Amino acid sequence: MPTKKQHLETLSDEMIMQKVSDGDLDLLKELFDRHHKHVYNFLYKMSGDRMLAEDLTQDVFYKLIKYRNSYNNGSFLSWMFTIARNSLKTHYTRNQRPHDDIEVLAHKAVEDEEDASENNAHLKYALSQLDPYDRELVILNRYKEVRYEDLAEIMGSTPGAVKTRVCRILKKLKNIYLESI
Repeated sequence: MPTKKQHLETLSDEMIMQKVSDGDLDLLKELFDRHHKHVYNFLYKMSGDRMLAEDLTQDVFYKLIKYRNSYNNGSFLSWMFTIARNSLKTHYTRNQRPHDDIEVLAHKAVEDEEDASENNAHLKYALSQLDPYDRELVILNRYKEVRYEDLAEIMGSTPGAVKTRVCRILKKLKNIYLESI
């Protein structure tokens, strides 16, 4: 007979979130265990600030509970990363810092990490040179492995348009990276 943990491992994120939205809040722990590192890494790569990324990660999971009734059985990853994006934007709006200041923070994060390898530093620098929207797409697609269909839902676009945009951004990133070596 399978244990509860083994049973949870067979459930999709969407099935678990549906149970959470129906009131089984204990299951949020499973979603947290599966995704908190992805959310933190995304927020850290976007902000360059470890403490902010930790705080906002907690905020994202708090909002998953708070707004659980607004979950509409769509892609859980799209919904979760939309909440993460909005939390970051709200943070910068509340602190009178435009979203574009993320560029400055990402560049600063590159300089702060002296222990990073030279190639890693070049890549971080190249990422910091992209506009925040483009950087967000690349991070979600390449680092977090969010599918084009989910990205399209997050960004309010079509999968084809997102795929084309990501390809263009990657070419731009490659050029910036090669110029920085």
